[in-house]
Amino acid sequence: MLLKRSLPRIRWKYWVKPWQQVDLLLFCLPIALTIFGGIMIRSTELNQGLTDWWWHWLMGGIGLTIALFIARSRYEHLIQLHWVTYAMTNFSLIAVMVAGQSAKGAQRWINIAGIAVQPSEFAKLGLIITLAALLHKRTASHLDSVVRALAITAVPWALVFLQPDLATSLVFGAIVLGMLYWANANPGWLILFISPVIAAILFSIPWPLSEAPIVLFNQISLTALGLIWSATMGLVGFLTLPTRQNIIGGLGAIGLNLLGGELGVFAWNHILKDYQKLRLTSFVAPEQDPLGAGYHLIQSRIAIGAGEWWGWGLFRGPMTQLNFVPEQHTDFIFSAVGEEFGFIGCLIVLFVFCLICHRLLHIALTAKDNFGSLLAAGVLSMIVFQMIVNIGMTVGLAPVAGIPLPWMSYGRSAMLTNFIALGLVESVANFRQRQRY
Repeated sequence: MLLKRSLPRIRWKYWVKPWQQVDLLLFCLPIALTIFGGIMIRSTELNQGLTDWWWHWLMGGIGLTIALFIARSRYEHLIQLHWVTYAMTNFSLIAVMVAGQSAKGAQRWINIAGIAVQPSEFAKLGLIITLAALLHKRTASHLDSVVRALAITAVPWALVFLQPDLATSLVFGAIVLGMLYWANANPGWLILFISPVIAAILFSIPWPLSEAPIVLFNQISLTALGLIWSATMGLVGFLTLPTRQNIIGGLGAIGLNLLGGELGVFAWNHILKDYQKLRLTSFVAPEQDPLGAGYHLIQSRIAIGAGEWWGWGLFRGPMTQLNFVPEQHTDFIFSAVGEEFGFIGCLIVLFVFCLICHRLLHIALTAKDNFGSLLAAGVLSMIVFQMIVNIGMTVGLAPVAGIPLPWMSYGRSAMLTNFIALGLVESVANFRQRQRY
């Protein structure tokens, strides 16, 4: 009789044991966002007869299944496979450039079994795994490790940028910065790493400042500011680089920033597409082109502002239901939340994302080795950057970059990528040393 009573408990332990140490809250919160995201997508398409909300949930279910499988698999095996992962990442990005599908001026998708797949989304995970394996062996406290990590990142970054996919290339930058910082890189080196990009912005982008809401500088003073920035970076290089290289490094930092400015001018005039230029500049003064480049931002801000404190209610937001906000089910899903659930609803969504980031940080801090810690840090960098940029662009604080909101925006490849990333972090949590209380 006692044996019969213990059998159900034994069976329960048999099924639960492989996931015994996973972070349950970290699983539940993205699932909640996925369900809520499907509801909001349904709201944006209520009068159009589309079924993207159903695909959103379906891909979320598939992604969750994959994440559960990964969570019970030992993540350490990826160390031996990191060069294979890196090669597959670059091969997929080359394949999409050769045989990919073009849409909206970019060639980012490849057709697999009738489904459009975006390899650049999965390339984020390939980069995280590769950098985690490299920095696990030799931390970023050594300058040569930083240079090697940047060189490894440069290949997939360039392939993504040439698609062109400026938004995903920015995510790559956020990932490598976050992982280098977590691997004990000198913060001054990281500032030097991003400084040519800032110099390129200062020297090249013709901001429409004459009609901007707040006029701080004209184009001449922006160029002067670029020169001051380059000189400052020379000082940073002098102070942070190794003693034997500080003078050469300081002069090199000045040269790199001036070169970055020239390359920025070249990219602005010859590489960037017209729609990318408009995305970068329209957020400064969207009212200059209210029916063109600034339309998305203006309508999104109106929708969020119309929600006031508590919102209009589900399926009742006039801007959402009348389809005034373009691409609302993808890049601008947060504006639907603001209109239909108001300021309080937005705060709740932000709080959920903060909890997810807190759990990712906790796993990064408690991982049993550097490789697992770096995997969690890389996923954290990816999620934080995408969340900040997406929400920032819906309220007019960032350019319209085409970056989806994790687990809420519609996007099949993005959904799978986010859940696979979640599975990797849960594997780190599941196979750390058992905690004692």
